Amino acid sequence: MIRKGLKVWMVAGLAMTLLLTACGTTKTGDGAASQNDSKNASKPNPIIKLGYAKSVMSYPMTLLPDTTKNLNLELSSFSSGNDVLTALVSKSIDVAQITYLHYITAMGKDLDIVPISGQVNGGTDILIHKGLDLKEEDWDGLKKIITDFKAQKKPFRVAASRGSAQDIQMRGEFLLHGIDPLKDVQIINIPNVTDHITAIEKGEVEMATTVEPVASMAKLNGTAKHFSFPYNQAAGKLTNLIVTRSDVIKERPQDLKEVVGGIVGLLNKLDTDKKIWIDVVNKYTPLDEKTGSEALKNAYPDYKIHRKSALAIVTMMKELNYIQTDVSEKVGTNIDYTFLSQVTGKSKEELGYND
Repeated sequence: MIRKGLKVWMVAGLAMTLLLTACGTTKTGDGAASQNDSKNASKPNPIIKLGYAKSVMSYPMTLLPDTTKNLNLELSSFSSGNDVLTALVSKSIDVAQITYLHYITAMGKDLDIVPISGQVNGGTDILIHKGLDLKEEDWDGLKKIITDFKAQKKPFRVAASRGSAQDIQMRGEFLLHGIDPLKDVQIINIPNVTDHITAIEKGEVEMATTVEPVASMAKLNGTAKHFSFPYNQAAGKLTNLIVTRSDVIKERPQDLKEVVGGIVGLLNKLDTDKKIWIDVVNKYTPLDEKTGSEALKNAYPDYKIHRKSALAIVTMMKELNYIQTDVSEKVGTNIDYTFLSQVTGKSKEELGYND
């Protein structure tokens, strides 16, 4: 007989899998995008193609046409940040929303990717099995449990999606607290985030580093317990960036200014009224309002591009063997603050250059 909790997660997992893996590579890639595109279709304005990876962190992008006045936006949804990046590099789209991790990896591959705005940060949560006698943020207690596991010749298993922002944040946080992610624990790559919680419930892992809203779903239904928000390491809360290519910057500067202006306007709205965010999440996902509200306590609108922190991420990624070469110089000089400065009237120093 399948336990009740597992049944709940099978249903939730199916729903979230559909959410996170559905992929549209045209302007009708999802319901939100097609609605906004049809609304803008009558505007005699230039077309900008913008891609994003479906997630709670990214769904506000579907509201972007409402805050851009002089553009006809074509929104495309993709199953992952890698797919969005590929579309940008292949010139299928003009602007993309990706993570800092994807950006730094792209720099290591000499890809033509230029950040022009921040978007949303946060969204990461480290969960533990509800049977573990461990309080929130008790890192000394965690190290003792890991030591006990070693003494019993058992691995302390941690679920994560390798290559995600959550994975890099977790590994950095482990190092910060004296836990070697390569030697002290066994990190198990589970790409589908909904499977993280199923793995915890079934006792296949003791811990999982996952993303919203899956984390909030697990906490609210008692499937797993919160342990830590891993934001003290070098990456901080950094998650998403808005990027483009150098040829788009050269050929369409006014259009990019319009895009960034729309993003700044949208993020300012989300910052003052999270109900807008909750509503769009509830509209295009199977989440109830309570779960959506809880998830957004761990997500932060932020249009700044945090250059200094990005350089710290480069160092951390190099230490963790995510990248093989030091791309600090590329990352440090490649960010373009021009459009943010024009839109906000602020200097690059005020927009994250030294943060």
